[in-house]
Amino acid sequence: MSTVTVSAFIEARDVDLWRLLTDLPARADWLTAVDAVDVLTAGPFGPGTAWCERRARPDGGTEPEEFVVVEAAAPTRLVLSSRGAGVDYRITWRLRTVERRRRGCTEVVVEQQAEPTAPYGRMLALILGGLAARAVEGALRRDLADLAVAVAPARSAEAA
Repeated sequence: MSTVTVSAFIEARDVDLWRLLTDLPARADWLTAVDAVDVLTAGPFGPGTAWCERRARPDGGTEPEEFVVVEAAAPTRLVLSSRGAGVDYRITWRLRTVERRRRGCTEVVVEQQAEPTAPYGRMLALILGGLAARAVEGALRRDLADLAVAVAPARSAEAA
């Protein structure tokens, strides 16, 4: 299993970040790598909620990626699973309020674990392991940066 972890401090309250992370129809509005989101289940957000995102690939195309909520402990922990070609992924978002200046600030940690499920998945992990980890790290950092930008209007409105 390979694990990639990134973190950032975002000047926003955990509840505001949680709202963005769990507003599935709006994800394509703030995630720059996501072209569209199709919600696959009805009902409130929680364990079992599923959706499909069309995410940009490095070659300029898009690829569908389906996510299922494994755990949702508002507003501090969100665990998702996603099945890839020969690999299963587990993505954990942890939000922790920290004291920083006078505003609300949240440390956001995102961890992606990849578990090969097929022989070719294991072979690719051996051959491309470091390159794949750097690509995942870049994608997770971009998602964190997008989250920080998306929550900025809410911070501006609060200050007014």
